[in-house]
Amino acid sequence: MLDLLVKNASLPDGRSGQDIAVRGGRIVEVAPTIAAQAAQTLDAAGLMLTPPFVDAHFHMDATLSYGLPRVNASGTLLEGIALWGELKPLLTQDALVERALAYCDWAVAKGLLAIRTHVDTCDPRLLAVEALLHVKKKVAPYLDLQLVAFPQDGVLRSHGIESLRRALDLGVDVVGGIPHFERTMTEGAASVKLLCEEAERRGLRVDMHCDETDDPLSRHIETLAYETQRLGLHGRVNGSHLTSMHSMDNYYVSKLIPLMAEAQVSAVANPLINITIQGRHDTYPKRRGMTRVPELLAAGIDVAFGHDCVMDPWYSLGAADMLEVAHMGLHVAQMTSVAAMHQCFAAVTSAPAKIMGLDGYGIAPGCHADFVLLQARDPVEAIRLRAARLAVVRRGKVIARTAPNTAALDLPGRPAQVDFMPRRDG
Repeated sequence: MLDLLVKNASLPDGRSGQDIAVRGGRIVEVAPTIAAQAAQTLDAAGLMLTPPFVDAHFHMDATLSYGLPRVNASGTLLEGIALWGELKPLLTQDALVERALAYCDWAVAKGLLAIRTHVDTCDPRLLAVEALLHVKKKVAPYLDLQLVAFPQDGVLRSHGIESLRRALDLGVDVVGGIPHFERTMTEGAASVKLLCEEAERRGLRVDMHCDETDDPLSRHIETLAYETQRLGLHGRVNGSHLTSMHSMDNYYVSKLIPLMAEAQVSAVANPLINITIQGRHDTYPKRRGMTRVPELLAAGIDVAFGHDCVMDPWYSLGAADMLEVAHMGLHVAQMTSVAAMHQCFAAVTSAPAKIMGLDGYGIAPGCHADFVLLQARDPVEAIRLRAARLAVVRRGKVIARTAPNTAALDLPGRPAQVDFMPRRDG
């Protein structure tokens, strides 16, 4: 007896008419026709069943704080950092927990079941760290939350190495950093070395805000690749943002990308925030701001898209929708071939799952029975429509549902209803 049987699903890899059998919270079979009794049956009706959405770069300690204590008038990165500094003394643990849990509710509704969130460690009280450790434990039954110890004000600039170490001692999962915010390029490089050595001693992963600037001379990703190679951290290190790469000359990048590939350093671009925050000092031509995603992918580097911010000091919009992130990334990177659009879908599903090291991710026998039924037939249609999440399943149990997105018409001689999915005859 199965716990759940999904019938007639299309999968992101192009297979259609697939049944998925679930028992004990795991997928036990994927095949065109499965004849078995099940406690619950979910008819996909030919629509796409995807592994859950994954966000490998977020700031949950700041989320849903928009307008506190004031709005970012300029919309710039530096004013956002200053505004966060004004907000930190006013934070309470209860409020942090309440906002984070509310965001996790949004995430589940959107089929986003794994998030890597950076948490500021520069406050010696570690208020946000303790709050998010509590949230991580509370949401564990339905959402995987991975915490990054993030010295927002610069680990050397703020003399914050001890509070960062205390955060790791408390159970934070990943070592973070922000070398381009240190006082000098030299101190930035020194912070990369210090933090990578800390990760190596503890056997942890690394995820650094790296070169989130329009300055082509901000080249801390080179140092990050070097330290990864030196310390044998291959496959455990990620560079987030990397926006200076959009301003670097092609000759230098022709050296840099192979160094990243050799060290197996992955990358997370944040399309919504990069297109909003970068290029602020440009008149015209105006730079787009996002890193060189197609070139990184062509070199075999794992690349994901992150949401980064939702209604916080840096960004006033957002709703935990990773298809919105993929949609923006597709446009900013001009990734409009069919293959490239599929890569954009992977950038919010399988790629960030690999970067985070998620266990049992995917739709295959032995994987966790975590998946999302979308009102779309393939990844491109899902991105185009920012498709409704008809059902969200965690460990074989449906934990969220959304009604299909349709519109009623009252036009003579025309259909009474449209669903924005053109017919595919034949």
